[in-house]
Amino acid sequence: MDNAGVLEVSTPVLSHAATTDPQLHSFKVEAGGQICYLHTSPEFPMKRLLAAHQQDIYQLAPVFRDAERGHKHNPEFTMLEWYRVGMDHHQLMDSMEILLHDVFAGFDMPWYKPERRHYSNLVGSVIGCDMPLLTTAKIKQHFVSSSRSFPSGDISFDAALDLFIDTFVLPTFAQDRFTFITDYPASQAALARTAIDDQGYAVASRFELYFGSLEIANGYHELIDANVLEQRIKSDMQIRKNNALEAVTVDTHLIQAHQAGLPECAGVAVGVDRLLMLLTEARSIDEVVAFSFERA
Repeated sequence: MDNAGVLEVSTPVLSHAATTDPQLHSFKVEAGGQICYLHTSPEFPMKRLLAAHQQDIYQLAPVFRDAERGHKHNPEFTMLEWYRVGMDHHQLMDSMEILLHDVFAGFDMPWYKPERRHYSNLVGSVIGCDMPLLTTAKIKQHFVSSSRSFPSGDISFDAALDLFIDTFVLPTFAQDRFTFITDYPASQAALARTAIDDQGYAVASRFELYFGSLEIANGYHELIDANVLEQRIKSDMQIRKNNALEAVTVDTHLIQAHQAGLPECAGVAVGVDRLLMLLTEARSIDEVVAFSFERA
């Protein structure tokens, strides 16, 4: 980061607001008689700094996510997050390759150039159906015909897609190198902007990075339109309500930062503990943290 002129910053871990993303669960705490939240990512305050100072920034921070525990998950973990002004997600992937190559060289690990795979092509090649024609029922049928279990009851199309990727796509990736999945469905844009791809499909301008089947990072060509941001937050809140999830306090400071003017930029968050798992050939995240959740 120093070589690239990216400024290190530090932002609060404790916030009066939480992420509205229905897939993430914030720890709620009381501070000074007020309900507050431990951040699931430093994304929101970092974007406020971006709006104020319009320059490349990064942060290495502890983050907290409730309802996440397993051999790849700890409720508290370390995240490396950075934003590059003037870049899109493709340029950010180029930048990531340089950083990861240097890290692997420092650990004397073998390096292979990461592959870049388009989301709809990956799904279509496995299930034999183009994305516009794909339905939850067709995904379920693929599970049944493959003698794999599929959740009973109602499940959203995006949830079915996530399960399909985890079950049938990730195991096909080369296990000794990184793979970028790019151009997710527009319905999975989160806080990335959307675009029309070469095949005429609406896609999210984002990527996820895997090593084998282990997710390492998530990056966006960042959404900068304040009106679209507010619409997505409202949609998140409605999904939370429909799924009987607790309503959270919306970060109005984030909306104000977008209204003030977020620069054209791309950002990415890297799970440092998972990266350390690769570099040390650990089988569990507990092997690379000082104390696991149960012993903290």
